Amino acid sequence: MAPRKSSHQLIVLAVALGLVAALFLLPKVIVKPKEGKSQLTAQGAAQTANRDNGAAMPSTASVESSAPTGATPEQPHMQVAPAQRREIGGLLAKYTAERDPMAKLRLATDLAVKYKAVEKFDSAGYYYEQVAQARPGEQAWKRAADEYFEAFSFAATQDRQKELGAKARELYERVLKNNPENLDAKTNLGMAYMASENPVQGVTLLREVLVADPKNEKAIYNLGLLSLQSNQNDKAVERFRELTIINPENLNGQFYLGVALALTGAKDDARKAFTKARTLSTDPGFLASVDEQLQKLNSK
Repeated sequence: MAPRKSSHQLIVLAVALGLVAALFLLPKVIVKPKEGKSQLTAQGAAQTANRDNGAAMPSTASVESSAPTGATPEQPHMQVAPAQRREIGGLLAKYTAERDPMAKLRLATDLAVKYKAVEKFDSAGYYYEQVAQARPGEQAWKRAADEYFEAFSFAATQDRQKELGAKARELYERVLKNNPENLDAKTNLGMAYMASENPVQGVTLLREVLVADPKNEKAIYNLGLLSLQSNQNDKAVERFRELTIINPENLNGQFYLGVALALTGAKDDARKAFTKARTLSTDPGFLASVDEQLQKLNSK
C-alpha cells in the first residue's frame, strides 16, 4: 500500500493481525494513537451512515458526533472543526434544495471532497457514487470505490467491515467491467473479499495482479500481510523480502520484514530490517514503534 504522509494512524500489531480489516490499517505510517481515541461508543457507531446498497443520503450527524473528538468508527483519529461542520451543513442544505441536475452533481462532488477532508470516507463514497451513477465510467466508479474501501479499512466492527466491504466490491466490479486491467482496483477488490464469505477469491485476485505485474508492490505487500495474519511467517518473510528487493525504500515493507523475521526467530536479520526501516522515516511515532520492536528483540 502506498505510504501516507499523515501520521494519524497507529495499528497495534497484535490487534492488526487478528482482524481481517486491520490488514488494511497496518500502518502506512506507524504512529501511536492518542489516549482514548480508539474508544468508540454505540451512539457514535449509529451516527455513521450505512451506505451499503445505496442507503439514504448522509446528514450532518456524520460530522456532529457527540464524542469529544468528533470521531466515528471508520475515522477514529480526526477531529472535525466547527467551521468544517458548518460548511458541510451548508452544502448539504444546498444539495437537498437544488433541482438543476448539473448543479446538483457539482454539489455532490464538493460534498465528497469535504467529507474526505474530514475522513468521513463512507459519506465521501456516497456522493462520489451519485456522480458516477449520473456520469458512469472507470474513474468515476473508482473514486467512489476507493472511498468506501478507505471506510472499510477503518471499520471498527465485523458488521461494518462486511457492509462497507460489500459496497467496495460492488463498485470495484464496475471499475473492472470498464477496464479489466485496472490493477489497483483489482488489488483493492481482492482485499475487500477478505471480509466476505469467499476470502479465497481475494487471494486469487491478488495473485492475478502479480501475474500481470510481478513487481506490483501493493499486491506483494498485502499478500505478505495475509501470510502474517495466517501465521505463515516464513512465507511472509519471502513476500516482504521480495518487496524490499524491488523497493528498498518501502517503509512498510522494511518494518514488516523485521516483524516476520522476528516471528521466525531470525533475530539478527530482524534487527537489520528494523534498523533499515528506522533510516526511512523521521516520524516520531514510527521511530518509537521501531525502537519498541528492537527492545523486544534485545530483551529475549
